Parts: sequence; C-alpha cells; structure tokens
Amino acid sequence: MKMMREKIVGSIASAVEHLEKSMGALVKKDEGSMESSVWRAASDVEYSLFLFSLTQGEEPESSSGRSDLPSRQAEIGPILMLAQDLLKEAMGTIDAGDLREARKKTWAARVHLLKARELIEKRRKSGEKTTLPPP
Repeated sequence: MKMMREKIVGSIASAVEHLEKSMGALVKKDEGSMESSVWRAASDVEYSLFLFSLTQGEEPESSSGRSDLPSRQAEIGPILMLAQDLLKEAMGTIDAGDLREARKKTWAARVHLLKARELIEKRRKSGEKTTLPPP
C-alpha cells in the first residue's frame, strides 16, 4: 500500500509540475509547449485515478463530470490554476491519510483539465490564440 501511495503522489506531483510549465508557456504565448504540458498533466492525472481505483476499487464518482465554469466565460489560465490547486490539495489529503478525499480532488482536477483541453481544441479550430485574460 505504501508503494502505491508513493506512486500516486509521484504522479500527482508530476501533473502539478506540468501545469506549472503550461502556465509559464501560456504567459510566453508558446501554444505548442502549453498544449503539450496540459496533455502530460492530464495523462498523469488519469494514471493517478487508475492507481486510486486499484487501491480503493471502482467507485462511481459523485460529480457529474462537468465543470462549474460557464463555457463562454472560461479562460484556460484560471482553469489550469484551479486544477493545479486541486492537485496540491489532493497531495495534502494523501499526507493526512484521506485517500477518498484525495481521489475526489484528483477527479475534480481531471474535470477541469478536460475543460481546458476542450477550450484549446476549440480555439485551435477557430484559429484563435490562447492567451491569459487581461489583468
């Protein structure tokens, strides 16, 4: 169990690092690096959720899989920051021994990453540049 917990924490920590890189790339207007880092973070989150399912069994998630953010007003930067915050909270709850809560937070981060990837794809199709909202 301890080794599985370490793998989960490592995967979540990797996702947090990739989100940090994605936000840096977003600020630099480096679309390719930003997209790649978001994809890697999403991959790490999926792996974490897989590991959670191995330790806790399959459970239907309580959330509907939808983001609370209105789609027309959603910006990629804030979504990525929210996902990163949720993952950091998940690591804290793992340290506190609450794997169920960590799984819920990781699942919520997944929902936000899916929303970010949806926005990236939508903007790519429309030819719009991905930028941070004005301060």
